[in-house]
Amino acid sequence: MTQAVRSPQSPLPRLALAVLALAAFAAAPADVLPSPPAEERAVALPAPILFVTQVPIPADFITIGSVFGNHRPDVESAGRGGDLYILYPSGALRNLTREAGFGVDGFQGGTSIAVRDPSVHWSGTKALFSMVVGAPTERYVPVETWWQIYEVTGLAEGQTATVTRVAKQPAAFNNVSPLYSPNGRILFSSDRPRSGERHLHPQLDEYEEAPTTSGLWSLDAQSGDLRLLDHSPSGVFTPILDSFGRIVYTRWDHLQRDQQADYDDLEGNEYGTFDYADETAGAARLATRSEVFPEPRSARQDLLAGTNLQGHSFNQFFPWEINEDGTGHETLNHLGRHELHSYFDRAFNDDDELVELIAETSGRLNGTPVEGFLQIREDPTRPGRYVGVDALEFQTHASGRLTAFDAPPALPADQVVATHLTDPSTRGVTEDGETPPAEHTGHYRDPLPLSNGQLLAVHTAETRGDENIGSRQQPASRYAFRLKLLVPGANGHLTAGPPLTNGIRKTLSYWDPDELVSVSGELWELQPVEVKARPKPVARTAAFEAPERSVSTQEGVDPETLKSWMRSRGLALMVSRNVTTRDRLDRQQPFNLQVSGGGARTTGTNGPLYQVSH
Repeated sequence: MTQAVRSPQSPLPRLALAVLALAAFAAAPADVLPSPPAEERAVALPAPILFVTQVPIPADFITIGSVFGNHRPDVESAGRGGDLYILYPSGALRNLTREAGFGVDGFQGGTSIAVRDPSVHWSGTKALFSMVVGAPTERYVPVETWWQIYEVTGLAEGQTATVTRVAKQPAAFNNVSPLYSPNGRILFSSDRPRSGERHLHPQLDEYEEAPTTSGLWSLDAQSGDLRLLDHSPSGVFTPILDSFGRIVYTRWDHLQRDQQADYDDLEGNEYGTFDYADETAGAARLATRSEVFPEPRSARQDLLAGTNLQGHSFNQFFPWEINEDGTGHETLNHLGRHELHSYFDRAFNDDDELVELIAETSGRLNGTPVEGFLQIREDPTRPGRYVGVDALEFQTHASGRLTAFDAPPALPADQVVATHLTDPSTRGVTEDGETPPAEHTGHYRDPLPLSNGQLLAVHTAETRGDENIGSRQQPASRYAFRLKLLVPGANGHLTAGPPLTNGIRKTLSYWDPDELVSVSGELWELQPVEVKARPKPVARTAAFEAPERSVSTQEGVDPETLKSWMRSRGLALMVSRNVTTRDRLDRQQPFNLQVSGGGARTTGTNGPLYQVSH
């Protein structure tokens, strides 16, 4: 770690601070309203809560609260003026970034900040978070800024906060969602291209051609050693380290043809899509947009005509797991569409043995469809139980219904059963002019299972989609995201209790950069984490299983020597055993399979036999 960027003066006595805070509140809009005392809460907190505040951004396309593309650092995407806070069971509330010398009141200029993604070390004494520093100081003059990783110490009551920037991280890229790994490294998501080529930045997703993160990274802040653990074309989000030593995170899998390129083919080049000849800086633009993905989307009936293809669309935000050395990479417990989605079509339309997946008639154990799983957290009181958010892609700032399931490492995917913790209707939005159903209790995000068994979350009572109900110069969001403990509701689902704070307000302004934006009111409270010591997870490594071990012995090759040799040459080894087998529920693609040339063969019906050639 580097030295502290700034060091605050000795704190004033608490009584003096309280008097000053009350005087400031009486004279002008306060920076912080006092938190309700612990005795006024329905349930006391078992440990301090670290969280961030954010100036509300009503737009919900690639902005700070969005499902994807939420890592952009410009002021339109991540308005300045938020801070890193800690709330204690006593009711005391500290602004840690301000205490450490970061952030300003009023006009948000060159030293203004936005913060996100706090993650606490298992010692409970320090935390990582991401912060962007700086904003335009004059009209029409944008500034270049980046989300960078910082560490904060001095979290206990009576201590003084110190904030330091993590050394040797990629300096000119956006590094978000950091967390500590058991081997002393720092794991994070970044938009750095896989080899750091500036001309390949930003990476664009496969869906909206929007900037996205490139994958999951691992950094040794002492040596600067940087490794890419998972390269994801459409991004990875909010990794955690679970109690089993697995890195668990949301990955956007959008395995289909480019919809913008399809639109250009059909409607006349509105998006201007094209192919490059290669990935070099001077690569030529080609007058084509040819696809390598095999199946057309269902929208391309012109390409599907005369084929036996049904049309392929694949868009999901599902939980994944990986070990910190990059091994063991798969969907969490091998979960997929068959276990979680409610419907998808068969691959071919001329094979009567292939059927649609319809959750209700599939015979699967899980009867609760899950369309996505965002902002994943593990329950500290039930290892292997994960809580996440099932949200729409747009309109709600990645808030929706809270869902949970148990997926410890040994549990097969087809034995995983999901439960909606909040009412199923909380995933949807109420259209303007309509009345929400009585059971729709608003939208939820950032779930945090606490060490005493309770569930904390961020909640807004708004059931409609968000939009700017103000103006560009004075924006106003419908959503009031606040930290709340969840309590049992009348229909058996959880609902939001009273807020944990009395609200954190600011009056500020910033250039966006073309217009002066003024904000006065409550800030969003987001991304709570519990500040509490917990057992250090043991790092997992991939098992060298019997079939591979047998081959290694026969060939006289030491597995570790082979791994080192491949790693030094940038190589990897993929082992496929019997590629003719399918999961029990997979009746949507061919399952009567034979390796070409008379190899392995698996059949389940009297339908056509398909050859696997590569």
